[in-house]
Order: sequence, then C-alpha cells, then structure tokens
Amino acid sequence: MKKYLKIGFLICALTQLSACSISQLTVRASMPLIEGGFTALNMQSDLGLARSALPANISLIEGMLINDPGNEALRLYAAQAYYGYAFGFIEDEDPIRAAKLYERGYQHAQQILLEYGINEQIINGELDNLQESISKLDKDAVPALFWASSCWAKSIDLNRDKARNLAQLPKAVMFMQRVLELDEHYYMSGAHVFFGVYYGSKSPMLGGNYKLSEQHFSQANSANQNKLLVVNLLRAQYLERQRFDQQTFNQLLNNIIQASDTLYPEQALINQISKKKASLLLEKEEQWF
Repeated sequence: MKKYLKIGFLICALTQLSACSISQLTVRASMPLIEGGFTALNMQSDLGLARSALPANISLIEGMLINDPGNEALRLYAAQAYYGYAFGFIEDEDPIRAAKLYERGYQHAQQILLEYGINEQIINGELDNLQESISKLDKDAVPALFWASSCWAKSIDLNRDKARNLAQLPKAVMFMQRVLELDEHYYMSGAHVFFGVYYGSKSPMLGGNYKLSEQHFSQANSANQNKLLVVNLLRAQYLERQRFDQQTFNQLLNNIIQASDTLYPEQALINQISKKKASLLLEKEEQWF
C-alpha cells in the first residue's frame, strides 16, 4: 500500500509541476516569433503601421510575462518596445505620457538588474556604493544596463521641472558608462549616442563638453557607417542647438530629410522616425535661433 501511495504522490507532484511549467514552456517556445516580430518591425518603413503595431506587441509581451516573469529576453523586449513607442510616436505630442512609458520600460530593465544584485536599496543609496556594485558587473549585464539607463534618462529629461528626478541622472549615467566600458558597440553603439547627448545638451559651465559630445557622435556615426539617421538628429537637437550653431543644425536636419528611404533597410523604422522628427525640429528653428 505504501508503495502505491508513494507512486500516487509522485504522479501528483509531476502533474502539478507540469501544470506550473507548461505556460512557461509555451512562452519560451514562442520567443523566436517575438524576435522575428521585432526584426520585421525595425524594417518597417510605414510609420502608421508601426505605430499601430507597437501597442499590440507591448500588450502581448506583458501578457507573456505574466506567465513567465523571470524571462530576461522578454523583459528586454518590453523595455525596448516602451522606449521605441515613446520616442517614436508619443513624446513630441504628449511628453507626460511618454515619461510614464519610459518609466515602465525602466521598470522592466530594473527587474533584470535585480538578478545581478542591483536592487532598489543600492540604486537609491549612496553613489559610491552604487558605483562599486556596477563596477562588478560583466558583459552579461550590458543589455539590462543599457535599457535601464536609456529609459531612465529619457524619463528624467521629460521631467526636468522636478529636482528629485534630475538628482537621479548621475545614476543613469553610471549605468551607461559601464555599458561603454564593457561593450561600446552594443545596440548600434547606443552608449556613444547617449553620451553625445549627455555632454552636448548643457553648457560647459554646467558640466557640458562640446568636444566630447562631438567625439561620441562621430564614433556612433562611424560604427554605423553614417546610415543611422538618429545620430545626427540628436546631434542637431542637443549639441548644435545648445551651442547655437544654426548652420550645422539646419544642414544636419535637411540631410536627414533628404536621405534615401533605403539607406539602412534593417533599421528603416528608426530612420523614418528620424525624418519625421527632423521636420518637427526645423519648424522650431526660428524660435530657437
């Protein structure tokens, strides 16, 4: 009898284990479809289609995370999707909503950082302790650091009227500095773009450095063979506007608008977004200069 009871308990345990894990297995079996979807989205040149698709993709990812909350790849896709949707389609028309979307992207990346020992206590603690913890991270942590920093910095940028948020910026910079140290070419050399904006968006009296900004933008352009239009878009928006170089500002933005739609097929979406944003920035030229 005892033998049969043990077998019965074993069968029950295995059944429960299967029931608990079947949803995770289903999610993980679907990951190639998610990856393919993002690849196709990046190649999309129709902004209307992309804008319609992104919310559905975000909802799908959020639903999958309910069944597999520890899925690091899904967390990264979520952070990337929130960032892309906010940057590409929301922040120019509704900055408040965009800031909230960036914050949600940051939360997904932060969940991954917890696995590397970077918890809220460390993030909200002393800068020296945070720096010490970040310095111990290796290349595996680069994606989470990159998207956490990217989303966090954009949220802060759209909430400049709140002193508490601005005080958090050095922490986001620490994250991205570690990305630069570990893998400067991650995500189309995005760390160089980040620091191009960071050093170019403020005057030297407030910690800006136009020479460093130029260097970072140049390195990003070189790494992407001058095909990624968002690099010069951000250079115009932050560096050239800050140093009041109207001629370069105008030239960079017009070059973006005139660039071929087939310049970078693998990143057609971000290039089309850059064209749209370049037109919006040119509308503000007289106001800024």
